Amino acid sequence: MTDEQDLVEKATTGRRSNRRWAWRAGVAAVLIAWLVLGSLGGPTVGRLSEVQENDNANFLPKQAESTLVSNESAKFVDSTALPYFVLIERDSGITPDDLAKANAFLAKVPSIELGEGKTIGQYLASPARTVVPSQDKKALLLTVELDGDRADDVVKEGETVLFAVADQMRNEIKQSLTPTGLSVYVTGPGGVFADFVVAFGGIDGILLGVALVVVFIILLIVYRSPVLPIAVLLTAVFGLALAALVVYPLAKNNVIELNGQSQGILFILVVGAATDYSLLLVSRYKEELHDFESKYDAMRVAWRASIEPIAASAATVILGLLCLLLSQLGSTKGLGPVGAIGIAGALVSSMTFLPAVLLAFGRRIFWPAIPRVDHVHASDQVGGRKLWGRVSGLVGRSPRKVWVLSALGLLACGAFLPTFSASGISQEDLFLDKVESVTGQEQLAKHFDAGAGTPVQILTPLDQAEKVVQTATKVDGVGTATASPAPGTPPKVVEGKVLVQATLKVAADSPDATKVVEHLRTELDTISPDILVGGTTAINLDVLNASERDLKVIIPAILAVIFVVLMLLLRSVLAAVLLVLCNVLSFGATVGVSALAFNHLFDFPGADPSIPLYAFVFLVALGIDYSIFLMTRVREESIAQGTRKGILVGLAVTGGVITSAGVVLAATFSALAVLPILFLVQIAFMVAFGVLLDTTVVRSLLVPALSHDIGRKVWWPSKLSRADH
Repeated sequence: MTDEQDLVEKATTGRRSNRRWAWRAGVAAVLIAWLVLGSLGGPTVGRLSEVQENDNANFLPKQAESTLVSNESAKFVDSTALPYFVLIERDSGITPDDLAKANAFLAKVPSIELGEGKTIGQYLASPARTVVPSQDKKALLLTVELDGDRADDVVKEGETVLFAVADQMRNEIKQSLTPTGLSVYVTGPGGVFADFVVAFGGIDGILLGVALVVVFIILLIVYRSPVLPIAVLLTAVFGLALAALVVYPLAKNNVIELNGQSQGILFILVVGAATDYSLLLVSRYKEELHDFESKYDAMRVAWRASIEPIAASAATVILGLLCLLLSQLGSTKGLGPVGAIGIAGALVSSMTFLPAVLLAFGRRIFWPAIPRVDHVHASDQVGGRKLWGRVSGLVGRSPRKVWVLSALGLLACGAFLPTFSASGISQEDLFLDKVESVTGQEQLAKHFDAGAGTPVQILTPLDQAEKVVQTATKVDGVGTATASPAPGTPPKVVEGKVLVQATLKVAADSPDATKVVEHLRTELDTISPDILVGGTTAINLDVLNASERDLKVIIPAILAVIFVVLMLLLRSVLAAVLLVLCNVLSFGATVGVSALAFNHLFDFPGADPSIPLYAFVFLVALGIDYSIFLMTRVREESIAQGTRKGILVGLAVTGGVITSAGVVLAATFSALAVLPILFLVQIAFMVAFGVLLDTTVVRSLLVPALSHDIGRKVWWPSKLSRADH
């Protein structure tokens, strides 16, 4: 070797050494940065429940009729009251001694301690009301009104006044009333909300724990490596920590709305999305390690190849979620930015933290199946003995038969879509477990008018008050109506208006009650359009109407956003149209199957009106991910080998990783079922089933077979549609 060659060799070796040190320094910096973020964001995840807002009334649009009544009715009372109903019953009949004990308990309520020197009396909106006996003389009703504006105050160790009041009254009841043979229940709006606190108490621990354990088990099966699954799970955890650092201050300062449902969905979205993105990156990195001796070169190629589909996938979900800002409901609107922040956190962690971990461990992270340089390529799998080689071979041999049969199967499932019921459910049906407030509500309806304690509020001009009372009592389903705040007292007049309260014969939170209020509004509109109907039932009706409006506005917006993203990503109008249509067909099939399952298999009483919209956002925005992962790889292979060959290669090489990603996401969403809330269980089923349908039928058969049948024209109008291979 000449001196000149020796100098060149030394210079080359020096540059390589410098690059290695630069890589190592970058990896160390990224890992340190994430450790700092994790230490800050980890505790914040546990504090998200402190900034939740779970009152439906606060989520309605400002111009909703029930919102206007709620604002005006505050002028008729000193504060916003949140009632707890204490129902006392004895099957053999209430005795004078029982009545005395009930009065003694009611007198003691204000002095019941909540902890740290605080008592219930400090948080009451008004003195505890008198004991009301039922007509059948078998029950007594006590009403304790909490100051609703202070319900979220913290009493001790993160425990809110809302929960503490119910909890401590129940403890006192066990000591003073239950031993005498009385059946006693703490129910009403306050009792129901308190039981919701217990149900959602699993979000911070149980839900996240179950999701991570399920994902870990699946990753162990997928990777057959003890170390790599831990790296992927850490990626998800750090992504959630980053999201929490952003969500917490925004929710605390009322920039965005966070409730129990959106917090649970945030956890699931981040874990599912981060795992999906990680699977795609790891798969491509492992593939490149078969061609590159240097782990840095392999990561550089894998990262560049993965960033486009992963970023496009994240953008699709983020933009789809942000379309929820068009909602009239604050709860739905709040999920948009909360979920979008979560997806962004998953994207950042999977494309920064995970690559750094992979490079820190090198090939050893795949132990015991360590990839070696053997130049095994994706095209070698087509038509082979492996599962996805056989699937791609089937698509290549009979594309038209495959896509036609797949489409017909999806259409058959979608035929049951009209039977899906989402007209709302009663509070008794919100919980899958029998909680005290629900049992109490059922017993309350046996002894009193079902709507007792939760009246319909009618705001009317003073000169129309008598006519309003007469008209209201004639409406089928209305028991009594009065303008007097108490028997024998005149109506309270504020700014020339009177608040009439009507008691319903049916449970105030039931679907039947919303029909009664709808009829009541129609009848009162004939008297004057200035008469407004509000209250709990009216709020539920306005939520239902707003949900129906949201479906008509948000679904087209999401489809338009997804279409634009796909068109820009694939440089094709036709491919974007096909992918959107295929995923809409998949959504219809999922809703159809869900209707069958909910109505006949699980015997659910119905569904929340927001369920179809939530399901659409998750299934279409997330389901399109798998088609994106497939078609970006197909396009990459088509440029080199032609469209039909590229489709088969793309399907063969991505089949395993995309299916694994789908299984992980389905399993992650299934974790929502551990919380005994009907809404979350239904979302868990629909998303899990829909994602599996997308990965096994739509992405595996329908999309590749249809694209293969169309051929290169699928890329129209890009140059690739005219390429000749």
